[in-house]
Amino acid sequence: MARQDEEVKLLGFLMSPIVKRMEWALKLKGVEYEYVEEDIFNKSPMLLELHPAHKEVSVLVHGDKVIVESLLILEYVDETRKQCPLLPRHPYHKAMVRFWASVSEDE
Repeated sequence: MARQDEEVKLLGFLMSPIVKRMEWALKLKGVEYEYVEEDIFNKSPMLLELHPAHKEVSVLVHGDKVIVESLLILEYVDETRKQCPLLPRHPYHKAMVRFWASVSEDE
């Protein structure tokens, strides 16, 4: 991403479609990452430390940077890896994608 040699970890839950979206984006962008499965009923100390506000997945760790919330993670990945853009270039189309992504996130 910003530095290709920095370790990337994704904390997720196997059954979460939102976490699957993060995995697809990372794979599309060619980002090598370590997947860390979280038990959402018995949260690990790492998850509680990395996401103190909501204490939930998804969490992306890139080197010493922690990004939480799936839409913010997608934006971060898209902005730090320019190949295979996740969003269209046109501002209107980009706004529509962001709108529908936020609707699906709230469902």
